[in-house]
Amino acid sequence: MIQTLGISPRHVIVLSAPDTVLIERNLGKRIDPQTGEIYHTTFDWPPESEIQNRLIVPAGVSEGETARRLLEYHRDIVRILPSYPKILKVIPADQPCVDVFCQALTYVQTMHRSNAPFTPRVLLCGPMGSGKSLQAALLAQKYGLVNVCCGQLLKEAMADKSKYGEMIRPFFEKEMAVPDNIIMKVLRQRLDQQDCVERGWVLHGFPRDRDQARLMDGLGYKPNRVFFLNVPFDSIIERLTLRRTDPVTGERYHLMYKPPPTTEIQARLLQSPKDSEEQIKLRTDLFYRNSAELEEFYGRAITLNGDQDPYTVFEYIESGIINPLPKKVP
Repeated sequence: MIQTLGISPRHVIVLSAPDTVLIERNLGKRIDPQTGEIYHTTFDWPPESEIQNRLIVPAGVSEGETARRLLEYHRDIVRILPSYPKILKVIPADQPCVDVFCQALTYVQTMHRSNAPFTPRVLLCGPMGSGKSLQAALLAQKYGLVNVCCGQLLKEAMADKSKYGEMIRPFFEKEMAVPDNIIMKVLRQRLDQQDCVERGWVLHGFPRDRDQARLMDGLGYKPNRVFFLNVPFDSIIERLTLRRTDPVTGERYHLMYKPPPTTEIQARLLQSPKDSEEQIKLRTDLFYRNSAELEEFYGRAITLNGDQDPYTVFEYIESGIINPLPKKVP
């Protein structure tokens, strides 16, 4: 329920004690009807006889009622705890309260936390060739975020032959766009996993237009940082049309930035049909036709010049994550 509401706890502490101890503690409770103060016959009995004489047994603390509530607790807790395998700490509560507090405080202070000042949910938008994949990898490495590439998710789902994979396969085979509702099912399955909830995520490849953004937003997946990487078309052409793959080794090269080491390798390199200038122009035009509405939907998005050294771009993105978002001018 907590995760459904978009609340992601950093630590989960369970205070555990034998039922016999809990029943004994509950049976000893007394309440002052005048002040509402709670006392205990064993651990916290008031010294004043006047207060002692007016204390009453609160409702719902009988042995039978306490046992019933404990049964409900044990039934529910076994379904809750598996949701937090990496952040769960069980502390024995049958010990002095000061010791319980010290153990809880130590756990909270020593738990690994991201370098980010909050749990980042980052969305990277930009045309193909704008460097989204590299920036996502850099963010994942530095801040421990889960790198969520939508296109890769779809390929993995199909390779796993899951129920979603079988739904996706016909569209891949016909080189058709996968429907938004199917994409969102695969994406939800990934973003709901514990690592995404705990560490945060960086998403790229979806959404590509306002309708997709609304769909994602309506299901509760709201990025708290959105970056648009703008790159001139000439630079995109240079980045993509010169990409090549070695069919023998699978190694990827770039004729300008990472040329093959030998003429023998260069002679056998192949270009993907998707890297032709015509295909790049079609996909880039499609992105920029939708980008204005997408930027409008994410009103506090940060637009960056992606036509720079990738580590310079990363510094700007990092600054946008660390620093508070500027207030929107009305």
